[in-house]
Amino acid sequence: MSKRNRLHAICPYFAMFPEQFVEENVRKHSQKGDWVFDPFSGRGTTILQALLMERNAAGMDINPVAYCISGAKADLPTLGWTLRRIADLELTYAEIDYYELERERRSLPPFFGRAFHHETLRQILFLRSQLDWQHGTVDRFIAALVLGSLHGEMDKSSAYFSNQMPRTISLKPAYSLSYWRKHNLWPKKRHVFTMLREKAALRLKGNEGIAKGRVRMGDARHAGETFTSLGNQVKLVVTSPPYLDVTSFEEDQWLRLWFLGNDSAPTYRSISSDDRHRQATTYWDFLAEAWQGLARLMARRSVIVCRLGGKGLSIDDMTEGMEKSLKTAFARGRLLKAPIVSRLKNRQTHSFVPNATGCLFEVDYVFATS
Repeated sequence: MSKRNRLHAICPYFAMFPEQFVEENVRKHSQKGDWVFDPFSGRGTTILQALLMERNAAGMDINPVAYCISGAKADLPTLGWTLRRIADLELTYAEIDYYELERERRSLPPFFGRAFHHETLRQILFLRSQLDWQHGTVDRFIAALVLGSLHGEMDKSSAYFSNQMPRTISLKPAYSLSYWRKHNLWPKKRHVFTMLREKAALRLKGNEGIAKGRVRMGDARHAGETFTSLGNQVKLVVTSPPYLDVTSFEEDQWLRLWFLGNDSAPTYRSISSDDRHRQATTYWDFLAEAWQGLARLMARRSVIVCRLGGKGLSIDDMTEGMEKSLKTAFARGRLLKAPIVSRLKNRQTHSFVPNATGCLFEVDYVFATS
């Protein structure tokens, strides 16, 4: 695995586009030293790929999981400091009050007792209480490694901590319990600290020359206020906003959000009221406001590349809505080429929820702001 692929795989949960998509557009629409920005940073693909290509990179996301992962990729710690921190955490874990952690484990909803081996869960609970992922570079990186390993398909890989689950999303607790009972599935014991050391060594070895980016947790509509120092400097945006009526990030990532301090059950619209728009009119209003938030950051002759999807929209409707929303912020802007449509294959979750339906196609837009 190449260095860039190892780094992109820090947390390989679902992404709206692969690094090759970013690489192609960064090469085509920017020069070395230019600023590249992603207002919906997700797993940080745009930011890391731009840094690897010797651009300056920044981004933001309102969801803590996305912020943690993209922030980890934008500011990679050294392997030495990371291994030292994991060793210190393991030593502290060995000395803490076992019964206090056990009481906390037993107080969790039934889902957790079937999702993780009891010793694995105690280690996860300890890390949840100790990692200062919002402020510390090393702790954020370790937290991102945990998020990438927190759940996945144990029948295909030993790289995950959980019972059998999709790696992309966290299914609802009641459904998961029913699935495990039906198939008589039990979690395997995982040594979390050992796995984190191995993953850190794999991801960080040889990364010393990679530049640092900037990531903030916040609403895309406030990008201009959040990154005041980048006014009129961003030459390229490569992004993928939440799709229309396709998924709820807050619900689908509830277990990762729990690890970062959220509730021990799915929540809805507590992090963002724009997590899932079901009506096209409110969706286009939201995107128009997001582009307006970007406007003060964009340089002359800049480009916005956006991958979009949605349910209940034709390609023509999507293109019309996308163009109109962009022109509310960039009245003299225009699409540089015809939209590129990609049909989507079956998703991983179909093996867990066979009748699940989602987005049938994605559309790529390239828009010149002036």
